[in-house]
Amino acid sequence: MVFFSMTVLVLLSVLAGLLAGCAGKIFQRCELAQALHEAGMNGFHGYSLPDWLCMAFFESGFDTGTVVHEPDGSSNNGIFQINSRLWCNDYKTSSSNLCHMHCSGESLLPSVRTVLVGACAAESKGVGSRGNSLPWDWRQRCKGQDLSIWVEGCNVKGG
Repeated sequence: MVFFSMTVLVLLSVLAGLLAGCAGKIFQRCELAQALHEAGMNGFHGYSLPDWLCMAFFESGFDTGTVVHEPDGSSNNGIFQINSRLWCNDYKTSSSNLCHMHCSGESLLPSVRTVLVGACAAESKGVGSRGNSLPWDWRQRCKGQDLSIWVEGCNVKGG
């Protein structure tokens, strides 16, 4: 009985480890602030680093593995919830793939990738040439607020 219990415990631990490896990376606030800062996101499309952090938090909780499925079969993916219908390829949805990237690509978030993801996030959220406002969560929770708390203690300039 003890051997069986230990075997089950070991198998569950291994399974949990494998599942954790499949999940996205959950950034700490300052870790993401630093990555976005290094990628030049402060002031990108007229939005400050705290704006991007606030949006990322309310869109995904800083989790690159966040996927929200839409009724049309598309999915919103990653930190900025980029939609698979137009902006990225999830290999499940017919996609224009305007950002020329895989929907799971946000997990590869070094500087160059961050700029690409940020640019596509800006376009997909209507911040670029195709629109003029960030998503509902940003408008309701971030717009017009003192967002300095998002970079407080992070040793980055932005705001």
